[in-house]
Amino acid sequence: MTRFPYDQFAKDYLKELLQPLGEVETSRKVPAQIREIDVYFVPPPQSANTIELGLLGKFAGEPALVEPFRNAATIAEIRSCINKLFDIFAELKRQAKGDKTRLAESELPRLWILSPTASESILDGFRTNLDEENWGIGVNFLGDYFRTAIVVIHQLPCTEETLWLRILGKGRVQQQAIDELEALPQNNPLRSKAIDLLLNLKTTLEFNQNIDEEDRDLIMRLSPIYEQKLAEVKQEGIQEGIQEGIQAERRNVIENLLRVRFGYLDAELRGITEALLALSPDEFTPLLLQLSREELLNRFL
Repeated sequence: MTRFPYDQFAKDYLKELLQPLGEVETSRKVPAQIREIDVYFVPPPQSANTIELGLLGKFAGEPALVEPFRNAATIAEIRSCINKLFDIFAELKRQAKGDKTRLAESELPRLWILSPTASESILDGFRTNLDEENWGIGVNFLGDYFRTAIVVIHQLPCTEETLWLRILGKGRVQQQAIDELEALPQNNPLRSKAIDLLLNLKTTLEFNQNIDEEDRDLIMRLSPIYEQKLAEVKQEGIQEGIQEGIQAERRNVIENLLRVRFGYLDAELRGITEALLALSPDEFTPLLLQLSREELLNRFL
């Protein structure tokens, strides 16, 4: 199936978690070519924020490019990520030269490639090394001047320190992380954000016609959480709130389907969501799956 639902989930998830710590930009354009960085993070000069993100928070201690992969990153994909990093290096150097300032090596961003697994041959081919004393198992660094690490999510220890990264794993690793996420205190500010984004992913996968067994397992794992959340909303007994929740969920479904169909959501496509909200899911779903962009715009704008 298309990687898009997982790519969009990973970008939204990392943005929500990292936003309190600094400036986050997703799908940042690289000037040298028409390429995008999944997540670009810049911490403020001085931050007193104490939000606990464990190992992910440690990554956010310096400027960072984060490239998450649903499936094991290939050699070509790792090279592409490194090329984007070097393009950013060149851009920052040009800016520093224009501002007549000096850019120290330590001020350059570091690239974190998040891959569920990685073969020994790939890690050996990129001459990676572990720094267990400072980073533990699973974080494999290339040479110092590459400022790059391949984070093998399924090698990370199952600790609270790695939870927020293991959510981006797959299969049993991801499901165990979801178990741990559910077990966090209800008042944990990140718990609710992460669960909401996972439920958005569940909804998107359910509307995809080409899901595999792994997708179905994830949907099944998230279904009890969805039912519990729905029951909590109903228990509140606030009809207006329920209706707002239904509308918000329908809006998420419509926007996710538009992204899946067309790869992005621009102003024109956003402009038809209000008209689509007036329809029931049984009415708008086939239209979104079957009509072309032009047909949708002509019909609802």
